[in-house]
Formats: sequence, C-alpha cells, structure tokens
Amino acid sequence: MRTVTELGPRLGIAPTCAALEVARASYYRELKPPIERPPRPTPARALPAEERQAVLDLLHEPRFVDLAPAEVYATLLDQDRYLCSERTLYRVLAEHAEVRERRDQLRHPHYAAPQLLATRPNEVWSWDITKLLGPSKWTYYYLYVLLDVFSRYVVGWLLAEQESARLAEQLIAASCDRQEIAPGRLTVHSDRGPAMISKPVALLLADLGVTKSHSRPHVANDNPFSESQFKTLKYRPDFPERFGSLEHGRAHCGDFFPWYNTEHHHVGLGLFTPHDVHYGLAEAKRAQRARVLAEAFARNPERFPHGRPVPKAVPTAVWINPPVTDVERSRAENTLTQESREVAIVDPGATVEVVFGAEGSPSPNLTPEEHCMAVAQ
Repeated sequence: MRTVTELGPRLGIAPTCAALEVARASYYRELKPPIERPPRPTPARALPAEERQAVLDLLHEPRFVDLAPAEVYATLLDQDRYLCSERTLYRVLAEHAEVRERRDQLRHPHYAAPQLLATRPNEVWSWDITKLLGPSKWTYYYLYVLLDVFSRYVVGWLLAEQESARLAEQLIAASCDRQEIAPGRLTVHSDRGPAMISKPVALLLADLGVTKSHSRPHVANDNPFSESQFKTLKYRPDFPERFGSLEHGRAHCGDFFPWYNTEHHHVGLGLFTPHDVHYGLAEAKRAQRARVLAEAFARNPERFPHGRPVPKAVPTAVWINPPVTDVERSRAENTLTQESREVAIVDPGATVEVVFGAEGSPSPNLTPEEHCMAVAQ
C-alpha cells in the first residue's frame, strides 16, 4: 500500500495497483479512517458480577472441577438447583480462559521450507526413489536417481528389487567419488522416505562432509527436480507398461539415462543438454547458436519482426523454494528461478558406467539379486 501511495499520484492509481497485483478497493479502504464501533451493550438478562463469581466458584468445587458444563448443569437440576443455562456456564469459563479441548491433541511441529540455491554444478544434488511396475501385480522395482539441481545431470542411478538404505549409501558414495566431491562443497536434498532419513545414509553424508536437506512432510513441491525427471522418464514413448524382469528394467534405464544426459535438450536449461551445462560446454554452444541465428537474420531480416534473434541463455542460478517478496507472496509458492551465467569447463572424464556386484567387480556386501548400476555420462 505504501508503494501505491508513493507512485500512484504520478503513475495513476489503477496502473500502479494492476502492476503490483493489489485490488484498488483494498487501497481505497486503507485510506479511510477505521470505524470506531461502540462497545456492545450488556444484555439485560446477563448475570450480575456477583452471580457470575458464584457460578465460577461452584465450577471450581472438587466435585465439578473435572466435569463438563453439561454434566454440572444436569447434576444441579437433579439437586433442585438452577443457577444459569448451560451456555452461560461455558461463557463464565471462557472469560477466565478455562475452556479448551479436553482431549490431548497432537500438535505437528512447524517445518520451515528448505531454501537451496545452486550456482554451479555439484553444489546441490537432489535424489529420490520411484517404483517401476514389475511383471505381475504387486511386484515393483525401485529406481534410485541422483540428480544435480543446477545442470539436471543424472550423476548416478540404481535399480533394485527393494528400497534399502544400504543400497542408497553405496550409490551416494560411488557418485561422490566419481564426481570428486570435496568435503563441505555439496548439499544433498531429498524427501523424508525411509532410505533418505536412515542412519546409514546420514552417517555416510557426515563422513563425506556433505550437508543433508529434507523436504517438509507431505510436500512434493520441495523436491521438484527429481519429480520432474521421473515424469520425463515415464512419459517417454518407449516406456513400457510393465518390466518383464530386473534385467529388462536395467537395460531400459541404461538406454534412457545416457540419452537424458547427452541428447535431451532441457527447456529449463535454455535448450542445452544436462551434459553441456554440467561440464561447462553450454556457453560455447550458445555462441555457435548465436552465429547461426545472426546468419539467418542477415539473409532474411523481414522474417524477424522483433529484430535479431538471440539464443536462450545458459542458467546461472537455480532455487528450491526461492525467497518471496511481499508482492510475490500472493502468487503460487515454490516457483523456480533460473537465470544465466557462465560455468567452468570440467573434463568429463572417460568413466561411463559403474556396476556394483557385477562379475569382475567384487562387492561382498551385495547379493546377486541386489545388483545395481550408477551411470555418469
């Protein structure tokens, strides 16, 4: 309202309110002085102060102190006494703050929304587990996916027959080792699933010097990037209705994640691939796109009524639950902010795939049924 008051006389009240998404009626209502309402008169039938005190003293007697007003009212009637109505008993107790819900109510603690900012690769990771339908009813395979929030690059994945904290621990450890994560440089965000809040995973992250972050209970929007990645996986035209076996699921994921990392042009990344952004190749490709668009504009400028086209920018900052201003507070929460910046070029290395428990790569802690994969393209 203060902004409207300052800018309204110069820019106009209606345009200023429209720009700030403030109703004009609310602005004009603020200008009016508050209406002083006269105090409510005491009803003629109200009990005088001495009688109300007598009622309160009666309710404080040991025989009535633990009874509901309805019980007190009925008991007094059975004893040929009438002091006031049942509703007045409640009013007298409410005046002295002696009325509350008698049952013990579970009060949920307040969970603050996690606010995480990623301005470079390997600063914030998001991970989650989703179910893939197995060959028959009530059979599932569990897909674990570790995702870099800044670049959307899948740094590791795993498919197993059960949800296990031990498997999650091995996946996170292998992914951190492959990405050469230094202590104190990474935050891993997840929801509050059993594997995510397990003690083995928490101890591993502490040993690696990785900060852990969790979503609020029952708030899916606190982990939007993992949820969006799962949607991309399951909405692909070649995604099967069911997987015939664990090997079938691993083969499908083995084809999908390299495509997602190196070929999928992500809208949230300015139509660059996760690999381009993760390893600092996006700026060079953006310059090459700019040359192509400039040549097209030079050949046929009349086809571009808005002037020379420019390619979409490279992301510079990605938020999970960005801070909101007073003006934005009325809008939908958990919006995502993506801007543009240059990221350092990193050698992607030659390692393509890591297999736990496969032949030639012993893993004594895993059974043959718990084979899992972690891919970094």
